Amino acid sequence: MFARVWIPDPEEVWKSAELLKDYKPGDKVLLLHLEEGKDLEYRLDPKTKELPHLRNPDILVGENDLTALSYLHEPAVLHNLRVRFIDSKLIYTYCGIVLVAINPYEQLPIYGEDIINAYSGQNMGDMDPHIFAVAEEAYKQMARDERNQSIIVSGESGAGKTVSAKYAMRYFATVSGSASEANVEEKVLASNPIMESIGNAKTTRNDNSSRFGKYIEIGFDKRYRIIGANMRTYLLEKSRVVFQAEEERNYHIFYQLCASAKLPEFKMLRLGNADDFNYTQQGGSPVIEGVDDAKEMAHTRQACTLLGISESHQMGIFRILAGILHLGNVGFTSRDADSCTIPPKHEPLCIFCDLMGVDYEEMCHWLCHRKLATATETYIKPISKLQATNARDALAKHIYAKLFNWIVDNVNQALHSAVKQHSFIGVLDIYGFETFEINSFEQFCINYANEKLQQQFNMHVFKLEQEEYMKEQIPWTLIDFYDNQPCINLIESKLGILDLLDEECKMPKGTDDTWAQKLYNTHLNKCTLFEKPRLSNKAFIIQHFADKVEYQCEGFLEKNKDTVFEEQIKVLKSSKFKMLPELFQDDEKAISPTSATSSGRTPLMRTPAKPTKGRPGQMAKEHKKTVGHQFRNSLHLLMETLNATTPHYVRCIKPNDFKFPFTFDEKRAVQQLRACGVLETIRISAAGFPSRWTYQEFFSRYRVLMKQKDVLSDRKQTCKNVLEKLILDKDKYQFGKTKIFFRAGQVAYLEKLRADKLRAACIRIQKIIRGWLLRKKYLRMRKAAITVQRYVRGYQARCYAKFLRRTKAATIVQKYWRMFVVCRRYKIRRAATIVLQSYLRGFLARNRYRKILREHKAVIIQKRVRGWLARTHYKRSMHAIIYLQCCFRRMMAKRELKKLKIEARSVERYKKLHIGMENKIMQLQRKVDEQNKDYKCLVEKLTNLEGIYNSETEKLRSDLERLQLSEEEAKVATGRVLSLQEEIAKLRKDLEQTRSEKKCIEERADQYKQETEQLVSNLKEENTLLKQEKEALNHRIVEQAKEMTETMEKKLVEETKQLELDLNDERLRYQNLLNEFSRLEERYDDLKEEMTLMVHVPKPGHKRTDSTHSSNESEYTFSSEIAEMEDIPSRTEEPSEKKVPLDMSLFLKLQKRVTELEQEKQVMQDELDRKEEQVLRSKAKEEERPQIRGAELEYESLKRQELESENKKLKNELNELRKALSEKSAPEVTAPGAPAYRVLMEQLTSVSEELDVRKEEVLILRSQLVSQKEAIQPKNTMTDSTILLEDVQKMKDKGEIAQAYIGLKETNRLLESQLQSQKRSHENEAEALRGEIQSLKEENNRQQQLLAQNLQLPPEARIEASLQHEITRLTNENLYFEELYADEPKKYQSYRISLYKRMIVCKTIVLFRCLPLGQMENISPGQIIDEPIRPVNIPRKEKDFQGMLEYKKEDEQKLVKNLILELKPRGVAVNLIPGLPAYILFMCVRHADYLNDDQKVRSLLTSTINSIKKVLKKRGDDFETVSFWLSNTCRFLHCLKQYSGEEGFMKHNTSRQNEHCLTNFDLAEYRQVLSDLAIQIYQQLVRVLENILQPMIGKARAPLGIAACLSFVPINKYNVSQLEEWLRDKNLMNSGAKETLEPLIQAAQLLQVKKKTDDDAEAICSMCNALTTAQIVKVLNLYTPVNEFEERVSVSFIRTIQMRLRDRKDSPQLLMDAKHIFPVTFPFNPSSLALETIQIPASLGLGFISRV
Repeated sequence: MFARVWIPDPEEVWKSAELLKDYKPGDKVLLLHLEEGKDLEYRLDPKTKELPHLRNPDILVGENDLTALSYLHEPAVLHNLRVRFIDSKLIYTYCGIVLVAINPYEQLPIYGEDIINAYSGQNMGDMDPHIFAVAEEAYKQMARDERNQSIIVSGESGAGKTVSAKYAMRYFATVSGSASEANVEEKVLASNPIMESIGNAKTTRNDNSSRFGKYIEIGFDKRYRIIGANMRTYLLEKSRVVFQAEEERNYHIFYQLCASAKLPEFKMLRLGNADDFNYTQQGGSPVIEGVDDAKEMAHTRQACTLLGISESHQMGIFRILAGILHLGNVGFTSRDADSCTIPPKHEPLCIFCDLMGVDYEEMCHWLCHRKLATATETYIKPISKLQATNARDALAKHIYAKLFNWIVDNVNQALHSAVKQHSFIGVLDIYGFETFEINSFEQFCINYANEKLQQQFNMHVFKLEQEEYMKEQIPWTLIDFYDNQPCINLIESKLGILDLLDEECKMPKGTDDTWAQKLYNTHLNKCTLFEKPRLSNKAFIIQHFADKVEYQCEGFLEKNKDTVFEEQIKVLKSSKFKMLPELFQDDEKAISPTSATSSGRTPLMRTPAKPTKGRPGQMAKEHKKTVGHQFRNSLHLLMETLNATTPHYVRCIKPNDFKFPFTFDEKRAVQQLRACGVLETIRISAAGFPSRWTYQEFFSRYRVLMKQKDVLSDRKQTCKNVLEKLILDKDKYQFGKTKIFFRAGQVAYLEKLRADKLRAACIRIQKIIRGWLLRKKYLRMRKAAITVQRYVRGYQARCYAKFLRRTKAATIVQKYWRMFVVCRRYKIRRAATIVLQSYLRGFLARNRYRKILREHKAVIIQKRVRGWLARTHYKRSMHAIIYLQCCFRRMMAKRELKKLKIEARSVERYKKLHIGMENKIMQLQRKVDEQNKDYKCLVEKLTNLEGIYNSETEKLRSDLERLQLSEEEAKVATGRVLSLQEEIAKLRKDLEQTRSEKKCIEERADQYKQETEQLVSNLKEENTLLKQEKEALNHRIVEQAKEMTETMEKKLVEETKQLELDLNDERLRYQNLLNEFSRLEERYDDLKEEMTLMVHVPKPGHKRTDSTHSSNESEYTFSSEIAEMEDIPSRTEEPSEKKVPLDMSLFLKLQKRVTELEQEKQVMQDELDRKEEQVLRSKAKEEERPQIRGAELEYESLKRQELESENKKLKNELNELRKALSEKSAPEVTAPGAPAYRVLMEQLTSVSEELDVRKEEVLILRSQLVSQKEAIQPKNTMTDSTILLEDVQKMKDKGEIAQAYIGLKETNRLLESQLQSQKRSHENEAEALRGEIQSLKEENNRQQQLLAQNLQLPPEARIEASLQHEITRLTNENLYFEELYADEPKKYQSYRISLYKRMIVCKTIVLFRCLPLGQMENISPGQIIDEPIRPVNIPRKEKDFQGMLEYKKEDEQKLVKNLILELKPRGVAVNLIPGLPAYILFMCVRHADYLNDDQKVRSLLTSTINSIKKVLKKRGDDFETVSFWLSNTCRFLHCLKQYSGEEGFMKHNTSRQNEHCLTNFDLAEYRQVLSDLAIQIYQQLVRVLENILQPMIGKARAPLGIAACLSFVPINKYNVSQLEEWLRDKNLMNSGAKETLEPLIQAAQLLQVKKKTDDDAEAICSMCNALTTAQIVKVLNLYTPVNEFEERVSVSFIRTIQMRLRDRKDSPQLLMDAKHIFPVTFPFNPSSLALETIQIPASLGLGFISRV
């Protein structure tokens, strides 16, 4: 019998034939006999010379696993599948790890529960191939390997994918069961009919084709029971809603609704037959054979109910679906070519509007019109009939897609479980490969998804399989297979089809034709998989893995955009039907792509610009993601999910295209087998090892099969030894590097051995446990019997013992009771006795104590009263004397002042003043030097401490960085060590080789050495000659270079000096102009005020001033005003050539001050006259006292009544003050233990006790007076006063009454004066305590605010902030004590020493806080300074601020007023962060810039500049105010530079500070204005310093400029030498100050040298080179000898000087410029303070602004 072979056939693909003649090598023709009975000569291919495939023996035909065939090739596989499908009616066949399922197009009884139970728990190879076997294998692997699984069902449309996925889900639901009583498995299965009804439809190839893809994840708990599921859908075919091809249907749900239209609940939908609706009658095939749509509708509704979708929601779904059907029947009539209308009261549209709950007119209008928005306006445009039809269809598709997504979300919500998911099995049912006559965007996306799935299959089955074998070094032959990565790159890569499609969708005028042209230009003739049809310019061809497909470009852009008119969606959103707006909650507007407008920073000009009106519609819109982009992202997510699971493959084969049951078309079958890669799977699976275990996993799994002696330390060797014993055929397994590979069936065999071993072990364990349980039972029964006996015997013994104890207890109770009664009686009597004794002794002691206390208090009162009386008398006398002295001295001083003013103008006066001035100035200068030296010592110590602190911190930082670097180097070194070890091993090998080579080289080297020595000697001689020549040339070059550099340096120095001089001159001119401008501006303001005064003449009387003026005036003392008065003549006595016009404001101010001084003088004169009259009157009263004694008695009684009322009032005020202190004070101040509270209460109690004592004394005196008066007066005293005088005159001789009266009167006066002084002192003390309490409150609030700010800072910034706060506090305290001890320098010096000590303590605390933990342990306890623990306000954790402050436009004036106009440097501002007003203003500017509000920025900056000018004009003489606003103006200017966004100013910024830069405006012009303002403030500060320093220096002065300020010093040698010494100490000799000082030095030397001979004249001419001739002559003429021994300079000597200096060319200037203004610049100083950390204190009153 000859061999049988397979030969190719064009109709049957492969035919069987039999050889008639043996083949011999070299034969070109084979003689074959076909099964049909024909003979055939088969010619071999001359190139390949491949022989036909051999046919398998008949015994192997029909195998259930294709890998078991002897000959594995395409005809054998095709024949085996045909035999099983046609002859055996078997639709499932294994192909290695792939299950091949052929669609029978007939219902088969192989899916019942008995079949499911039969496959449950079985291995995959033990039963016939089935979908249940694949599901069982996935379930078992999930439980065994604890890894998620996936079942990927793939194939063409109509191959049975949906049914296979459904049966797999049914198997999981049946086998695993539910983890709860909610029947989750039923819900999972119930989701299938819902999704099929809304997502499946009839096509030409399949009656139930899925028109969407879905991936269902079935979740399991730890016991592997179903707990829920989740579904993901992909690319619903929306176009099927409005269009169906011939012999196709719309989605099933529409036909189910029409079939159930007669149901009573559906009558409101007004449905009918499916042929009545445009959207269901286009295919012409509304009925599917064997399918009852009404029954399917009932199943769908039942499934919805099972999944928890309520009846109301179900009816809402059906209502929307019915509305879509009616919408499809809406017709349009053309009005003209560009417009159309809907007939009035159009029935389909009326039904649609009623069902949807929308307005008919609106919907009718927007179906025929659309809104267009241009750059300037929006208008409504009618659309044509075709456009209206397309818009209607787009709306229907959009509504259906939204409804589909809503149903999927509700299904997932119903399947979701609250229990945590342990693992899952995913079932992928996605559309298969499709190709039709007309292929559009949907087919393109479907085939793209199949390409990705095919690639995943290739990666898992082919690439991973081969790479695994190669990695593990298993013997393996590589197999070529088709890789579809180029096709995927063509679709999804950069400039791929999808990328070009999205790009074209973004173009405003993009069309399908332009997109097609871009495809041709990009891919045609560049990619082999992309082709262009010959007869079309609107189509393209892609070579997919399954077949070539031609796609029509028409409609691609529209479907990719998925655009719906916005106005139609708005109408639906306004629906009264609640469910409809829910569908569009997350709906995005589909807009055409537009280019975003470019935005940049626009410079903000100071000139007002016209506001530009905003155009509607210019807001940038977000683009909606295209359908292709969304589908690509979801597909990538699906691939990631599949790659993270273990896949199981089911390949569905479609046997024929006509849906005939059990009909096998070989062409279609082999085409699908080739496309899905089944044949390659067969080859790899047959030759490979499908099961694999790591050595550790194999050892852990099959340890039970090993004996103890087989277990070695080497796991790999242990596994080899065990496998050699268990599996004798070594071909069944292979050992890799890390894994063991098994052929099919070997793992099942090992599992069987393991199960047998475990079963035997289980039986042995059961035997031992049962014996152990019986033994335990016996021992328990024996122990129970013994326990019962023990308890019975114990009970009897306890009863007898109880009797004995009761007898003994009765005796003991009687004994103790009798003892208790006697003891209680004794204790009662003893306690009563002790109480009586204690009360008696206490009574005697208290009486003794009261007596001693009363005597002690009487002594104290007497002592205090006597001392107080003496002090009061002394103070009153001293006060009167001092007052008289002051008045007299003031009068004499005024007279002397007038004389001095007259004498001050004469030259003799100046000469007299100069006589003793030098000695006095030298003494004062020595005192100043001593104080400066002390100050320098303190400063040097402080700087030394700061230097030590900085050096230590730098050292710690460097150590920390060094440790970090060493740690990183150590990590790198460990890596290097490993590599070096490997290199050492290699080097050792190389060393051995080099040693052998070294010997040969050494021999050669000796020969070479001899030769080279001769050459070297020759070369050395030549080298020496060349070196000599080189040195000579170098010497010449160096000399020339030196000469050139010296000349260049000289030129450079001269040019730089000239440039600096020019720059200073230019700067000086500019600043002079600024000064002149500010002066003119002030003059202009003054003239305006004069005009207002002239127009509005004030009325006579008191004129009120505003609060700011009064508060500012109150800050100046009377002495400063007198100094100002004295400065007026000196200011007016300037040279005549520099006269200035009269300043009216200054004149009015001086006039006002003169009137005030005259009024004060008049008041003082009146007071003096009144005192003198009182003295005279008192003398006259003493003389006439006996005559008016009666009137004085009544006057004294009235006075006493007034004093009593005042005492009551004072006592009430004391009580109110005590309440206020106990209620309103801060907790830390008013606490009972607080020192302030204790001192205050002690003072108040003492004052109240003294007042009570005084009141009792007054009452006693009053009663005595009344009794004496009644004894003296007769009965008719009240009616006749003359009788009283006569009686008193009669009793005058007795002397007793007069003496008593005088004593009482003096006592009353004394008491009155005491009470008044007590009242005044009490009021002063109370006022001082109130001020102290208020200051403590403010200090506490400020401390809490600063602490809250510090807590938000990092530790390093917190330490700096605390140090800054302490320095600020000490500065304030220093200012306070400087004013307090102005008259007592010794106390102030002691305070400065204590302040220095406290600063040292502060430094040590900061250093202590900065030390790390390791260094803190080394500090002794004596070094740690205990600080009082203060209550801390813990701030809330605030959000992350952006460093901006928001304020309203109307609050701008309030902001400027509180922050600039009313802010005082001393008081509020001294406690703030330096430059805080500037930071606040800049943060407000930043917010306005963030809002892009140019008006707000311009208004705020203009108001700020004007307000600063106004403050400086009003308080321009206050040094603190001017310096404060100079600092803040500079800080504001630096902030504008630092955050301007310019690279030159951003070098020192942090990344956070760079984020805070201005984004919209360029404020360069405002920076220039602020710079000019800062220069003006600086010049004003110089003038203020001038006014302050001028009185300190003296009358004889000469202007001198040092560095950048003006000073005035007397012209004498001592001051000049001191100035030089000061310049040397401060290293200012080279700063230009010495040149300015040179004329003064030479003038002083001129006064000291001899001035007689010609040699003296020559010396003076050479010495005084800085003085002009006129100045030298003037000094010599004005020289006046100090004593009699010196002479004036002779005229001849002066003429000699003039003759010698006549050739000198100098300026005619005689005096130095006293008003010289030095040019000033403000270098850029960036701030390191973060804007978001700045806190606004409440004391500023800026509560209306908020941080952003």
